[in-house]
Amino acid sequence: MELIKVNGRIDRKRLAFGILMPIIGGSITGWLANRNAQEKYKKLEKPFFSPPPSTFPIAWTTLYGMMGLAKYRVERKKEQGQGNTSAIPIYELQLGLNYLWSFLYFRWGLRGTALVEMTILLAAIALTTYEFYQVDRTAGSLMIPYIGWVVFALSLNYSTWKLNN
Repeated sequence: MELIKVNGRIDRKRLAFGILMPIIGGSITGWLANRNAQEKYKKLEKPFFSPPPSTFPIAWTTLYGMMGLAKYRVERKKEQGQGNTSAIPIYELQLGLNYLWSFLYFRWGLRGTALVEMTILLAAIALTTYEFYQVDRTAGSLMIPYIGWVVFALSLNYSTWKLNN
């Protein structure tokens, strides 16, 4: 319960909104980007460490929820005069880059471009994590699994791109 409290309080509506927005956005993006693209993806040669397809929705839903909770915590601190105003725009930028990657990789099949974009995304996530940590250590810590997953996804993107070029 302490995880969702900021300075001892919970704003349930903002908390729900903060968590659900990236989850819903990611779900819509995934649906739009992956529609009719999965058949092509199944035919690609993949590295030995490629997880089963069922792993991705579970991982992304969890990560989007953690991102949303982190943003909620930073916004609440900011409202209470304790936060840095630069943290949220950087968060929004990395979230937009996250959504764009799905289109580059799946929808448009631009795996090399997606690799470059994901490198930029990783830098934006690292900066977001740093900025969040400056405002709220818990918020910054909530972003660390996302960094780990994107590093893994970057290696998966690279390997798939190399195997299919």
